[in-house]
Amino acid sequence: MNVKRSDPWLLILFGVGLFAAFMNLSAVLALLGHVAELVFPILLGLLMAFVLNVPMRGFEKRLDKLLPRAKKLIPGLSLLLTLAAILLAFILAGTLLVPALVSSVQSLIPVIQAKWPEWMELLNSYEVDTSLITEWAASFDVTSLSYNMGDLLGRVVNGLRGVLSLMTSLIFGLVIAIYLLLSKDRLGPQAKKLVYAYLKEPAADRLCYVARLSSDVYAKFLSGQCVEAILLGCLIFAAFTIFRLPYAALTGFLTGLFAFIPYVGAFLSLFLGALLTLLVAPGKLLLCVIVYSAVQFTENQFIYPHVVGGSVGLAPLWTLIAALIGGKLFGLPGIIFFIPLAAVVYSLLREDVNRRLEQKAQRKAAEKELWGEE
Repeated sequence: MNVKRSDPWLLILFGVGLFAAFMNLSAVLALLGHVAELVFPILLGLLMAFVLNVPMRGFEKRLDKLLPRAKKLIPGLSLLLTLAAILLAFILAGTLLVPALVSSVQSLIPVIQAKWPEWMELLNSYEVDTSLITEWAASFDVTSLSYNMGDLLGRVVNGLRGVLSLMTSLIFGLVIAIYLLLSKDRLGPQAKKLVYAYLKEPAADRLCYVARLSSDVYAKFLSGQCVEAILLGCLIFAAFTIFRLPYAALTGFLTGLFAFIPYVGAFLSLFLGALLTLLVAPGKLLLCVIVYSAVQFTENQFIYPHVVGGSVGLAPLWTLIAALIGGKLFGLPGIIFFIPLAAVVYSLLREDVNRRLEQKAQRKAAEKELWGEE
């Protein structure tokens, strides 16, 4: 009885608080922004731990077979091997990308300077107004840069502040991720105890099942995408080298990098590769498009189904819809992470639909049996 009497007062208090929040919306948004800044390193650490746990589990399985008597050392060794592998991948990518970028810029600048008038004449022949481009190119000199040096320095300082803040968040997030991964054997049972302590057993069972399903789907998706990106980048590099197309290393690296972006990544890497080929060797543009399309077709038909296969478990239409929704909501991270999220939702919905249909079939069978007996 007391609970019923207090319900209207709780509703009134909630309404007053909601009205006050709307009247001071700017202050509320500022407070939420400060809270988000405080929580961002923690969320980033959780995300990094979730991603790093995928290769770490692979190292743990292999070390468990190699070192059966050193169970306590396996988590630390697995984490060290994971971080070392990621660092080695970044070092190899840097040693491959930086020289390619330097040579690309050095070779592109003379080409652009030599063919700039020809491009302007081509645009004018198609009645394209090039006055703005010409004025910008003519005004781009050292004198104009010196006048805007103060504004440029201010932008550089603001950019450095943002980069410094992001680097600080990344460092704190990495530290949090390391602590989580090293203590996951203790944190997992503790979290499970909390779930079963504060939720009813059916709800706790369901929550643990969803967590296991999400972890398995994301692990398969991330590991499959990594292997697929490496193979695709190597294939593009080999094909461009065999056909003597320019910037084979740079195009292969960009293809592997953009392979993590479903659908959009293939078009981006093809566009960049074709653009580089057009600037340096226009006569090989068609060959570049054909070779790239052939490698992509071969990879999609024969390699991707075996490497990634049904790890996500979504039809191409639902994969495209998930990528579009994720991209609209959260940009590039949404495109990458919404596909396995949609796969989890699809699996849960499919199980629920099958369970309901089975229950209806059982009820119909029971009704037929009952009417048959009568």
